[in-house]
Amino acid sequence: MKSTMGTPPMPASDWKPSSAAVDPQRYPDIADLMARLHFSPADGRIWLDDQRMQLIHTSAMGVMRRELIEGLGIERARGLLTRMGYNSGGHDAELARRLRPHAGLSDTFAVGPQLHALEGIVRVDPPVRLEIDVERGHYLGEFIWRDSSEDEEHIRNYGIGAEPVCWMQIGYACGYTSVFMGRPILFREVECRATGHSHCRIVGKPAEEWKDAEDDIRFLRAEPFSRGLIATTRKPAEKSAQEHLASMFEDGAIVGVSTGFNAVCHMVRRVADTSATVLFLGESGVGKEVFARTLHRNSPRANHPFVAINCAAIPENLVESELFGVEKGAFTGATVSREGRFERAHGGTLFLDEIGILGLAAQGKLLRAIQEGEIERVGDTKVRRVDVRLVAATNLDLRAEVKAGRFREDLYFRLNVVPVKVPPLRERRDDIPILMNHFLAKYRHRHKRDVTGFTARAIDALLNYELPGNIRELENMIERGVILAPSQGAIDVSHLFIGGENLDSVSFGLSGDGRVGSGGRLDADDRAAAGTDPADVIRSIAARCEKMLSDDTDADAVSLDEIETSLEKALLQSAIKRANGNLSAAARSLGLTRSRLVYRLNNRGMAPLPE
Repeated sequence: MKSTMGTPPMPASDWKPSSAAVDPQRYPDIADLMARLHFSPADGRIWLDDQRMQLIHTSAMGVMRRELIEGLGIERARGLLTRMGYNSGGHDAELARRLRPHAGLSDTFAVGPQLHALEGIVRVDPPVRLEIDVERGHYLGEFIWRDSSEDEEHIRNYGIGAEPVCWMQIGYACGYTSVFMGRPILFREVECRATGHSHCRIVGKPAEEWKDAEDDIRFLRAEPFSRGLIATTRKPAEKSAQEHLASMFEDGAIVGVSTGFNAVCHMVRRVADTSATVLFLGESGVGKEVFARTLHRNSPRANHPFVAINCAAIPENLVESELFGVEKGAFTGATVSREGRFERAHGGTLFLDEIGILGLAAQGKLLRAIQEGEIERVGDTKVRRVDVRLVAATNLDLRAEVKAGRFREDLYFRLNVVPVKVPPLRERRDDIPILMNHFLAKYRHRHKRDVTGFTARAIDALLNYELPGNIRELENMIERGVILAPSQGAIDVSHLFIGGENLDSVSFGLSGDGRVGSGGRLDADDRAAAGTDPADVIRSIAARCEKMLSDDTDADAVSLDEIETSLEKALLQSAIKRANGNLSAAARSLGLTRSRLVYRLNNRGMAPLPE
């Protein structure tokens, strides 16, 4: 049986064997990596550093591969196996710098190929060519794989075919190198044992440097509407440069390749063509509204309006008029009749963000509108039928809110038809390099800054930082870095962590000198460079604002988001401290309700203190 799978081998115009002489290069001694491998048969565990591993028969992997191909089809099977490899490579990349913290860059990078061999996947020869410049985002790698377990099983089942088949290994190489470099790197297999060669040969470089990169990138995406490497998509011939840039950097794009991201994409696809109510759950900043818009775009209602409303931004006495509309003369100042959000969304989708903030009175009126499919404008007696698909989102635990008496149980059950949990970014770190590259390209274009990339230290810091604000926080940090980094230079730690971020948040990650610890912390020198004392940050911002107001042409740019975040965090912390942790008292001192204070704390990544 001949294989007819995957992307055809690369045309000769796309790749040529290196002609320059390459000095013989050997990998470092693998003893340091072997020392990290531990067998614990008493409790049935194998550990590679902090990662649990398992031994599995290659024949069993071959059976699974064949079942996937026969059951899912070639395209979907290849995509699933590629994403499995990407996930594994991303995890190994997180190990690399902490396993060899003081080694040179090439020796540190060699952890990946050596782990690939240690894990029994394939033997990797010393690189034929390896060019790494992390700060400029330059990468070119050419490797030879020998005795691949993956193509061995494929050949056993399907024989020699016409196309490369080391899908998991290619995914591993892409995941490992992308996380290591902090930008998307795409590998292609230009020779493969499954096509009759004596070995496998792969070449890797940044995705945008490949012709027809989308042919390979699509296998990293679980669903066609997700855009795993959006910032590197090549310009379609029929688009102008301006249209291409607009499509590359549109805010509505969902970007990611991690297991958690793809699981949400699968759920969105499953429910998109129905009329079921969907409730997106997750922390502030994880992209709930972006997924809601994606749900709408992939539904039969796509040609009708998508209307979004943030319930936390509307005063409680105006919620009814905003949702259901106002009839002329209903109250003082109502000089004209006005449609509410339900009427504006007729035929389409109504998205209620932060629905857990709504007061009980508004909840009751919303429940009736959902149950009956009809509304009455404020000050009117006419009943209007509306055809609306409701999608809601919250960062609160609605079950806990129901138990506390702050959220109606009947409304909760009406909303909770299809709950979709969007995981926080710290649980899908494979997405961080993709998002870093996406936002870097976006804000380089927007602010017209010639920034080359990220330093190795900045990549480590972002990969190990807890990111309590999730994607929203990461985006703000990258924008800040693009603004503050020098022209023709790279973004460093000191350009990123100046907004009062808590670098001492507990996580399992790197210390500044590469040691594994119970907290993903930077060392004292890094913290000093980052200037993380909130008071120092505010003084620094005030000084820069004063410099800008003085019309100094050399003044640095100041981000309004940065100012707002720093001041709000300081005021919230101060109010809670004065109230001895009593959130209700702290809320009163700030002129807020308790629920709005909790919302603001969650929005700023500040966990509420127990009262």
